[in-house]
Amino acid sequence: MEAKPLIQIETLSKQYKMGGEIVHALDDISLRINYGDFVAIIGPSGSGKSTLMNVIGCLDAPTAGKYWLDGEEVSRLRESKLAEIRNRKIGFIFQGFNLLNKLSALENVELPLIYRGVPAKQRKEQAIEALTKVGLGERVKHKPSELSGGQQQRVAIARALAGNPPILLADEPTGALDTRTGAEVMELMKELNRQGHTIVLITHDTAISKQAKRVVRIQDGQISEEGGERREPQSSLQNGG
Repeated sequence: MEAKPLIQIETLSKQYKMGGEIVHALDDISLRINYGDFVAIIGPSGSGKSTLMNVIGCLDAPTAGKYWLDGEEVSRLRESKLAEIRNRKIGFIFQGFNLLNKLSALENVELPLIYRGVPAKQRKEQAIEALTKVGLGERVKHKPSELSGGQQQRVAIARALAGNPPILLADEPTGALDTRTGAEVMELMKELNRQGHTIVLITHDTAISKQAKRVVRIQDGQISEEGGERREPQSSLQNGG
């Protein structure tokens, strides 16, 4: 019996009204991502990749179609329930780090655990564990202004890791970094994937996307999976449109 995927999207569409016209941001797409996958979703500006990220991240609901996350159908849930799922099941990594400057690295990493209701002692332990995992065990008391750009992104990754959510969703995680620091962050992402973390990375950079196990290209709201050096050919994606 085939294992259930972490993410299963079936014939999903997302439409917006803009200036009296209907924009088909996502057009009848299907996508399957298994536990332990490392998938890069690549596309130019306006391709629909940000919309797809928002749907995968439970930040936006589809107009039509279905989406299962970790075995739960989430495409028709209310915002309050989606917020709960986001907090428990998705670790977000943003291009701009989104750290609070007045808080230490440890306090920044603890934030999602506070929202999750994790007790203080356990919260601190999990935050230190996450910071140690990204190589910042000695910097837990430093504030963002005392850290380099690469270190700030590592704090952001630790925050995403805290509480061990099933999926890490990274939006242009190297976009604000220089080439060398970006390469270091990508090595960290690959190491986290080797440790079993499922990663979905959104990018417009081909060099970044090639470092993932799978590459999904999005164009005009439709997706296709690139062939070639796929290390896990059993991972399947069906293009519904």
